[in-house]
Order: sequence, then C-alpha cells, then structure tokens
Amino acid sequence: MRIIDIGANLTDPVFRGIYRGKRAHEDDLPRILERSRSAGVVGIMVTGGSLAESAEAVQLSREHSGLFATAGCHPTRSNEVDHHPGGADAYFAELHQLINDNRDKIVAVGECGLDYDRLQFSDKAAQNKYFLRQFELAEATGLPMFFHNRNTGGDFVRVIRENRHRFGEGVVHSFTGSNEEVRELLALGLHIGINGCSLKTEENLAVVKAIPVDRLILETDCPYCEIRPTHASHKLLQSQPWMTPESRKKERWDSKSMVKSRNEPCMIRSVLAVVANLHGIAEETLAARIFETTCSVFFRDVQHDF
Repeated sequence: MRIIDIGANLTDPVFRGIYRGKRAHEDDLPRILERSRSAGVVGIMVTGGSLAESAEAVQLSREHSGLFATAGCHPTRSNEVDHHPGGADAYFAELHQLINDNRDKIVAVGECGLDYDRLQFSDKAAQNKYFLRQFELAEATGLPMFFHNRNTGGDFVRVIRENRHRFGEGVVHSFTGSNEEVRELLALGLHIGINGCSLKTEENLAVVKAIPVDRLILETDCPYCEIRPTHASHKLLQSQPWMTPESRKKERWDSKSMVKSRNEPCMIRSVLAVVANLHGIAEETLAARIFETTCSVFFRDVQHDF
C-alpha cells in the first residue's frame, strides 16, 4: 500500500516535543516518520502557511526522504504581509524566489484561500487581497494550488471561478462543506482533501460518500484533525485491520508511543479506512486509486521514488 499525506503541519513545534513554548519530551520527529512509513505512507507534503514557514518546510523536506513542501500564505497570516520589510511586493517576490530555488521540493502554491471563521487574525479585505497574489505565483510557476476555505459565504468559489484560468490542478483541503459546495468545486475541476475533520458528523459522512473517488485526496492536517471517539466516523473503524499505535499523554511520553491528541501522518490509515467503508471499496483498492490521483495532481513534474 502506498499513501501520500498531502497536508501535514510538520513544522509545528509539537513534533519536536515543544508545547506552548515548553518542552514536554525529546524531539520525536524521526519516530513519527518511521511510524508513517510503517503505515504505508511513502510521501508527505509539509504545509507552508507563511514565507518563513514555507522556507522551514523546504528545509525539513531536504532533511528527510519522502518529504515535500508547499509554499504560500495562509489566510489567517495575511496581516503579516504588510509588516514584511519591503511590503507585499517583497513578500511575494521572496515566495516566488523560494519556489524557483526549490522546484525539486515545492509541489504546490499554498496553503492559501479564505477563512472567515477567524477574522480576529486577519480581516476579509487582507485575506482577499493576498489570496489573489497567490494566483500570480501559480500562474508564474505552473504549480498546482493547495486551498483553504472556511465559512466564506460563496466568496471562495467566486474568487476561484474568476481566476480559474490562472492555475491547473488544485485541491480544497480539509473539506467540511455541503453537497452543494462539492458540486461547485467539482464543476471548477478541483479535487477534495479529506481528513478527520471532514468526517465528524453523519452529514459529513454522507457528503464524502457522494464525492467521486477519482476526485478524492487524503490528508491528516496533523497535528490537528484526528478522528476522535465522539466523531460519527469512529464507528466505521471497528473492523479496521491496521492497528493504531498506542498513545500516551505528553507527560508520559515514551519513544514507542504516539502523543495523545497529537495527530500524525500514520493516522491517515484511519481516514483511508473510513472513506473506503463509505464507498464500499477495499482499502488497498482505494489507496491505489487515490495514490495515482495524488501523483497526477502534485508530482507529475517532480522527481520522486514513490
């Protein structure tokens, strides 16, 4: 089985044992990556949500085999653009240069989009303004786009529709929307990224069940979006053949265990199990189909050893 996690926030300090600025245990990223490989994860896209984070994602991808990066500005980070030395033009010029200097490792522009659930971090005007600048990056580099969309009342779809000619492939990651939103996104030729947050409720499950398999891509969005016992999807894991690694609270960490409530790439197997159950497809069959889709979207022009 070969799986690619298209959304992992591996630059988060929790993967180095640091929580809210305090060290709770030693750096266990190598063990996390080892667990992912044991689960069949052959590739991981490390998400870049700002200029600095994108550079860090690239560096991480050079330190560990099978890792790649995205480069962009998350909507909730839009306000930092104006505070960059030289302003917005310099910020996006540096992002463009980062991409050009690392075409062997950067496989998408993003994470970019709109998020109206967290306007306390960046208002609508800034989000929309700097979302548009990232279509320029996609147009200039030919890279696919990695999108974020939360509670935008149709603004996200409108912006995509107006700029659809400027990029090729794209995925709306961590999708939690309605059947109507699915239809709009599929009509725009986009793919849908599914993780634990996409599978919380019975309504979520019905939506994912209706998405064509050839438009689905899997992710964890770790360290967030794990499948929890309270989620509607949890009941579909009872017959899962893959055994979830033991987890412990961070205060009781040991080298063989996951940290409780800290999602990680190996848990994409649980997402796979739920989606396979919903579509009535064997996990191995679904994994193979989604693997081919993922390679076609993100790795068509990138050398890899998957």
